[in-house]
Amino acid sequence: MSDNLLTSKDILEKAGISRATLNNYIARGFLPKPLVSRPEITGSGPRQIGHFAPEVLERIELIQRLKKGGVSMDEIGMRLASSNANPINALRGGGSSGGGGNGADTYSKSVTPTNSAQMDSSESLTLTVEQLPHIAYMVNYKFEVLWLNEKARTGLPGLFKQMPPGTDDRSIFKLLMSREEELLPDYSAMLRLNLTLAKERMGLDGILMPLRGVPSSRLRMVEELYDAAEPTRGNVVTELPVTLRDKEDKATPHTAFASYFREGILIVIAPQSGDVDDLLRLLGRRDMVIRSLLSKRLPVLTDLAVLVADLQESVKICSELPPDEYFELINKIWATAGEIFRKYYGTYGKHVGDGMVYYFFPQPDSNYVLNAVICAQELKAAMARISKEWQLRKNWVNELYLNTGLNEGQEWLGTFQTSTSVEFVVLGETINHTARLSDMARFGQIWATKNFMSKLSPDRRELIDFGIERVGANGQRMMVQSSYSRVGNLVDVESGRYVKLQDIAGLAVTEIRGVSASA
Repeated sequence: MSDNLLTSKDILEKAGISRATLNNYIARGFLPKPLVSRPEITGSGPRQIGHFAPEVLERIELIQRLKKGGVSMDEIGMRLASSNANPINALRGGGSSGGGGNGADTYSKSVTPTNSAQMDSSESLTLTVEQLPHIAYMVNYKFEVLWLNEKARTGLPGLFKQMPPGTDDRSIFKLLMSREEELLPDYSAMLRLNLTLAKERMGLDGILMPLRGVPSSRLRMVEELYDAAEPTRGNVVTELPVTLRDKEDKATPHTAFASYFREGILIVIAPQSGDVDDLLRLLGRRDMVIRSLLSKRLPVLTDLAVLVADLQESVKICSELPPDEYFELINKIWATAGEIFRKYYGTYGKHVGDGMVYYFFPQPDSNYVLNAVICAQELKAAMARISKEWQLRKNWVNELYLNTGLNEGQEWLGTFQTSTSVEFVVLGETINHTARLSDMARFGQIWATKNFMSKLSPDRRELIDFGIERVGANGQRMMVQSSYSRVGNLVDVESGRYVKLQDIAGLAVTEIRGVSASA
């Protein structure tokens, strides 16, 4: 082995990164797999040593600079893959291309250059989420279980044997606390693991909220473990040690790999004695993993807020614009709206036509109903800016409006998978009533149900300017603050465009006109 090569320990010390970060860079294809050799001196030391070319340090420095500059990991992968000058590819036994066109999806085995043929054949093997041979489950950022595999059901007897329908009841902490006796002796290990992963994103109050009714002595134990836990820090894939026991009650060291996505955290628990190369390769294919996980998400009965917005007079606008300009306008609206929805944790739902449907779910650090209100208000302001831009551009008098409905309820959430995407679908009247409110709105109005507003505390409702416009005795119109009215008293549901509102005629609603800057 050349004296110029660096060991993994050298890399960690010189680059100032953790082993988990190094493994993540290798799994993503940013760095080559090390060349492995046996040390000359055996005994209690490592049985194998990985070696890297010195140029790996330059590549790590480049990655770190890009990360500090705000470049996403996926974008870093594309930039590295498109680079023609790649001096560290010599270690991979190939030319400047590195053995593949996509650096994020191409990996080499931990083998010496003499068996490169074996390396090429092994790369054709692809592990999928369904084929994971290890315990695997996914939670959202409130640590409610979204997905699990069969190995999780059998490898942790009792924990996932029967999943309740409600989101609060699917809290991993509630499942652990209610099934402690069935999980012994793995109960403490699993509790510590999930508390460690949760501590960075959840306060203790959020963890304890679903545990109402649990004896105080048990809650104190959770508090103590939470205080003792060291929160994990911002790696795309985090590795944590965890010890589980086999059927013979023998303690077996495992590693928990926590992979972070916008939708939640995938946790895979694998024995330390096993080969995890295929697992790391799979976790590096982030887009494929999250699509597969979302397509298999467990249907759940959940609280949610729904926002439906439709572009007013879209047919008229379409007829007045050339096709390329109409599509440009619609894409501009969607791109602008997408950033606002992401800011307030909105999740896209399918909608026909030029409108949009977004769902807002309970969050550990914010109020999902208030998120929907502020999002709708920011969307209205953004549409006013786009409207002004297009008036100046086209020299027309058309105003662009998104007419918005807001509602809240408890409904079943699931997913539909097409050949190209995964779509979230909500079943129930909540979405239908919200769409009807959007139909009722005109000139960019935001209408919300009384049920929606009632989900906000009095202090939060005070931040919102809402009410109903009434006609006084002298015919003067005035706004009655903090009031509601039935839909049937606001419009004539027996005639014209409002006929389709007959099914919500008795629904109490209000118009939202503004939100305080302190909200």
